[in-house]
Amino acid sequence: MDSSLDNFMCVALKLTEEAGKIIRERIWEVKQDVQTKSHIHDFVTKTDQEIEKLLITGLNSKFPSHKFIGEETTSAGVKPEFTDDPTWIIDPVDGTLNFVHGYPNVCVSIGLTINKEIVLGIIFVPISFMMFTAIKGRGAFLNGKPIHVSKVSDLKDALLSVEFSGAATYKERLSSHVTHLQTFLSQVHGMRSGGSAAFNLAMVALGGADCYFEAGIHIWDIAAGAIIIEEAGGVVLDPSGTALIPTYV
Repeated sequence: MDSSLDNFMCVALKLTEEAGKIIRERIWEVKQDVQTKSHIHDFVTKTDQEIEKLLITGLNSKFPSHKFIGEETTSAGVKPEFTDDPTWIIDPVDGTLNFVHGYPNVCVSIGLTINKEIVLGIIFVPISFMMFTAIKGRGAFLNGKPIHVSKVSDLKDALLSVEFSGAATYKERLSSHVTHLQTFLSQVHGMRSGGSAAFNLAMVALGGADCYFEAGIHIWDIAAGAIIIEEAGGVVLDPSGTALIPTYV
């Protein structure tokens, strides 16, 4: 298994670097080809679709028995199948709104599950050349150097990452989301919003943020970040306080 995971990581990293190059070339183009998906704040671009195709095609050519759950293919109506088989969970451009506006916190996020357990994660921030990686049981790394979550254990000393998208974009959930944020604001050292779930999770793994809260996100937003945080010594919990189960959301 260990040698297989090394091979999986090697192939995925090369494809991730290709994807990052595309993002760097296009993020500050004058006009992006933007469409909406589930609501007016939920964007997809030609680049999202192209990168997802690049990643799935490249991985499938090397590992034809593997399965895939991709944000854009799922949004296009392809029903995801989550089984015990090796399954790549892909967000090709996490932070599409950032990408559309030319805001540099944009990530390629790739997780791999085997027997429904996350065993590998990659988050690449191509504008700043930050490559976060983790394989289960081997620790987490930024550009090949070990990283660890912060040692802060009290909210009053914590820098909290949050997002105002996801559930907050639905009017009926906005009040509840804002209430949570107000509760946190009265307790924490400060708040930051990076505009990308993968970026925020990577910052927690790095120790740059002490914790991260968001409601209404999907498995492709967090699969890679979850194992990177866990391998960096942190924990990822669902709203009930139990450990994350990597099922499709």
